[in-house]
Amino acid sequence: MTATESTPDAVAAPERARSRTSARDLAQIAVFAALIAALGLPGALYLGGTAVPITFQTLGVMLAGAILGARKGALSVLLLLALVAAGLPLLSGGRGGIAVFAGPSVGYLIGWVLGAFVVGWLTARLLPTYRVLPALAATAFGGIVVVYLVGVPVLAAITGTPLGVALAGSAIYLPGDVLKVVVTVLVAKGVHRAWPGLIEPRPWPWRRRAVTASA
Repeated sequence: MTATESTPDAVAAPERARSRTSARDLAQIAVFAALIAALGLPGALYLGGTAVPITFQTLGVMLAGAILGARKGALSVLLLLALVAAGLPLLSGGRGGIAVFAGPSVGYLIGWVLGAFVVGWLTARLLPTYRVLPALAATAFGGIVVVYLVGVPVLAAITGTPLGVALAGSAIYLPGDVLKVVVTVLVAKGVHRAWPGLIEPRPWPWRRRAVTASA
């Protein structure tokens, strides 16, 4: 056999490696979907007649993006929402079914997917160092700003509330969400230190362009 020839085992090895990677990714996505669902077990808290409950599940959304990255983090949220749409009561307060997606909180649910993606995308640009202050800013942007940018206008449209009033009303969620950002960053920092490589570090787009231009 020459050096250029390959055995069936050698050919199959990369396929097995890809299968293992795919299986690992699916397992991680499922685990974080379960985590987000579990964080809904303490229930939902409605303050001041708000149409959208305060829930721990947004913490799971931020953790999914910060630990799994953009693609897998968003997919874990999508998996949870697919199970909810199928009728499983996985949202806080035991909510589930298609009717959830016609309610005033649907914008926040969509924002969860985008928020997890943005947190993961930004986190990949902060690795491998993952300094606390930039991580706090990145997680707050994806986990709060992006979610609110979708959730608040949709809430206002469904309930017929003026956008400014809906935006002012969302301030009630900010203290809890800021605390979730801090918890997310502290947990993610420990995870990335213990298990580097969960998210592949990526360069910022402008740095990539600069390297291409210099080449």
